[in-house]
Amino acid sequence: MDKNTVTALVLMAAVMFGFMWLQKPSAEQLAAEQERREQLASEQKSTAAAAERRITFTADDSAALAATVRQIGTRTDDGAYILRNADFDLRADSLSLSGTATVGNTTTDIRSLLANRSTLTMAQTAKAADAVRTLIDNALRYEGFARHLSGSEEQVTLENELIRLTLDTRGGIISQAELKKYNSEIGDTVQTVKLFKGANDGYSFRFATADQRIDTRDFYFRATAEGDSAVLMSLEPAPGVMWGIRYTLAPDGYDVRMEIVQNGMSAILPANTASIDFNWHQRMGRNEIGRTFEERNSAIYYKYVGDSPDDLNANGDDSKSLQGNIKWVAFKNQFFSSVIVADKHFSTAELASVDLKTDDYLKDMAMTATLPYSAASEGTAASFHFYLGPNDYPILSGLDERLDAGEDLSLTRLIPLGWGLFRWINTIIIIPVFTFLGSFLTNYGLIILLLTIFIKIIIFPFTFKSYKSQARMRVLAPEIKEINEKYPGDENAMKRQQETMSLYSRAGASPFSGCLPMLLQMPVLIAMFSFFPSAIELRGHGFLWAHDLSAPDSILTLPFNIPFYGSHVSLFCLLMTIVNIVYTKINMQSQPGGASMPGMKLMTYMMPVMFLFIFNDYASGLSYYYLLSLLITIFQTWIFRRVIDEDKVRAQLLENARKPRKKSGFMARLEEAQRQQQAALRAQQQAAGKKGRKN
Repeated sequence: MDKNTVTALVLMAAVMFGFMWLQKPSAEQLAAEQERREQLASEQKSTAAAAERRITFTADDSAALAATVRQIGTRTDDGAYILRNADFDLRADSLSLSGTATVGNTTTDIRSLLANRSTLTMAQTAKAADAVRTLIDNALRYEGFARHLSGSEEQVTLENELIRLTLDTRGGIISQAELKKYNSEIGDTVQTVKLFKGANDGYSFRFATADQRIDTRDFYFRATAEGDSAVLMSLEPAPGVMWGIRYTLAPDGYDVRMEIVQNGMSAILPANTASIDFNWHQRMGRNEIGRTFEERNSAIYYKYVGDSPDDLNANGDDSKSLQGNIKWVAFKNQFFSSVIVADKHFSTAELASVDLKTDDYLKDMAMTATLPYSAASEGTAASFHFYLGPNDYPILSGLDERLDAGEDLSLTRLIPLGWGLFRWINTIIIIPVFTFLGSFLTNYGLIILLLTIFIKIIIFPFTFKSYKSQARMRVLAPEIKEINEKYPGDENAMKRQQETMSLYSRAGASPFSGCLPMLLQMPVLIAMFSFFPSAIELRGHGFLWAHDLSAPDSILTLPFNIPFYGSHVSLFCLLMTIVNIVYTKINMQSQPGGASMPGMKLMTYMMPVMFLFIFNDYASGLSYYYLLSLLITIFQTWIFRRVIDEDKVRAQLLENARKPRKKSGFMARLEEAQRQQQAALRAQQQAAGKKGRKN
């Protein structure tokens, strides 16, 4: 070995020993590692000891299990008690306990198990021990209700021509509410609308025993049919004691009566029990193509006794604590609602709504309410009505009498028909006419056409008066032009205005006379803006290329998203915009001086373009209505121009202008205000001139 090799080996050894020395753990690290090892060993010993204790039974375990069977088991004719579930088949009398325990596919004698002499493996014995102690603990926790912690989950159906309800023995609840006449617009296959969807939705009652709070969703109820339209879901926590929920479906409606019925509950619950809790949760799924409007119209609504309905904010997450007599609470989306109506009232309620940013769900809604309750009551302790159906105005308006609520439930407020005057127009005029037409016509495109014609007939006098006013203003355009040329410049603006108003006054024309008829038409147009997106009658009904008149009529999906417009093209909206631009051009030509105001002209043409962005995501039925309305208005304008002789109108106005005419009080006050304003302007100009000469 040469010198260089020896040197290299020495250097390598030095580097390795140096690295090992630098990486040597400190005293603190060594102590921490030793502590970790000791803790791990202690945990392993504790786990082993716990496992040994868990699989070793004592005489107390045997006595407790026998007492449990006698407490929650079913009494036999010979005075013994039997308890059967998936884990046990036991029999207990006053002296002994017998039966079997089942672990997986293996069955063992219960006496051998409790005597620690079973042939089960250690793992099987541990599972059996867990089952025994769980059974004992549940008996202590739930008392007599513990016998219903296990059982078979069965479904019972209640239905009429409109709705099919599936009742589940697990929890004794309505697990599914299927609306037979409405299909979901989501998905590739045809499916009916379901308001309750199994695990996503549910409700339960909670009440307190002496030691625990009982939640009814933990129990398996016994279903008993009571005729064709009623089912009783019952629990029997003790001999002669019953607590249950009776469901009675209306024969021809979407409402089901829900009653809490009981016998002998004072033997189970404390005597001072004065309330019971109702918990309701719903994960609201999508049913419509247009998510924007469905999401915007999905919210929790509620109503106090004797008050008007209110709601949580539909835009984003919201929650609210309610105190007082609450009559009903509704989980509402665009076209369907689930409403719980108390025959008396809820005392308090905690409401919460959370937005869900998923393709299939809109919101997560929850309600925790408290209602008056007495364990001493026999028979019906509390009662409610569940309305599970469409937001249909005639149906909701008829529920007050149907449910015998004793007050105006105002459930029609679940339908967003606008506020104040606009709602009155919809409820008094539009909905009755729409319902009447729908009673003998099935083509909703034709129904909207007839409705549009009907509305145009109603507002025809205002439309005609507005056009006549525009004609008067238009024929005076030459005189207005002469005044403008006679008094040019900003310094003569006041004089120019005075002369113009004087001409109007003498001729009997007014620039404001056309405003009132237009204002009288606006409420109808705004009312229709609220009506069409809320009309469930349009849902699922197509016309021409529109698949659903309650949703956008998308004919093209763009590969990109346009801000404020979206990624689809609605044809009815596009046609409405084009016709609106044409109507705007015709209307501008009818306005006096319209061509001389390029800025105003540009602003006027901007409105139809804005409507293109606003209406692209709205119901196609609304765009179709406005399209028809604009076409009829253009046709009316063409007729008016041939009926009204503008030369005769001009001659009459000029003759009026030559006659002496007493000024109205309004015109006199207006001219006086103009004179004062002009005098103040001249004073300012003179003061400014004097100041300039001094400088």
